[in-house]
Amino acid sequence: MSEIQSDPVFDGALPPSGETVRLSPLVRRRIAPNGGPFTATGTCSYLVGNEAVAIIDPGPADEGHIAALVEACAGATVVAILVTHTHRDHSPGARILRARTGAPIVGCGPHRAARDLIEGEIPHLDASADRDHVPDRPMRTGDTVTGPGWTLEALETPGHTMNHLAFALREETALFSGDHVMAWSTTIVAPPDGAMRAYMDSLEALRDRHETIFWPGHGGPVRDPRRFVRGLAAHRRQRETAIRNRLEGGDRDIHAIVAAIYQGLSPALHGAAALSVFAHLEDLVERGIVLSDGPARLDGRYAPA
Repeated sequence: MSEIQSDPVFDGALPPSGETVRLSPLVRRRIAPNGGPFTATGTCSYLVGNEAVAIIDPGPADEGHIAALVEACAGATVVAILVTHTHRDHSPGARILRARTGAPIVGCGPHRAARDLIEGEIPHLDASADRDHVPDRPMRTGDTVTGPGWTLEALETPGHTMNHLAFALREETALFSGDHVMAWSTTIVAPPDGAMRAYMDSLEALRDRHETIFWPGHGGPVRDPRRFVRGLAAHRRQRETAIRNRLEGGDRDIHAIVAAIYQGLSPALHGAAALSVFAHLEDLVERGIVLSDGPARLDGRYAPA
């Protein structure tokens, strides 16, 4: 799930949904028909392997998309269904696919938030959470799933959701980065489900990895990922600086900050921008750089410490 489409430029044209496309000797991609402002052309489902296949992120509970994934595996056995995180555009299809193939669901654990709700707080992304997801085998950093000629290794990347995983394909020095790193847009990080500090720490964990390409949950590939990840981290630091400057200038609430630093943004995306600013402010309050009138919250008042 993206924050806003107009932040970093994406890598070329967005790939269309409804086609199964070979990307490499071991990887094919089919994009679910759930395109929109926060999903690009739809959720990218990846098929890894040939005679024995792992499917990463089957997507929403779309019977047609799942049927197309099964058809794409004709002549092969689906041996594992991997899920990066529990948003409804990524994980519910896994249960339909398991029922059709008998393959186990592995990867991220059940949905969990970064923190408890504050009294009276509304969980703004609650409708997007797939709380019915229970994997047959949860994975942690270093855990692997293997098949003929391929190995997928889990890497914990919390932040967008706290159970988010990426999967490294060792044989092709590639990383399936879910919604943690995408070329077409920055990632939404929204408390209480997500946490900015965890997201930044997860970006840092990717900086020195050796993968040469990332296959994300939406949009096209991330090429030169080490440089791209450095750019994402710099972008977030710049956003933090802009927020602090607005506070120094007298802005005291998220509405005023969004209006100042997201000028020209479509009104339809103001809610996502507000959640992103909120995530930064929550982190700044925790670090003692910003003060709030009580626990950090979306409708709170803020000032420099």
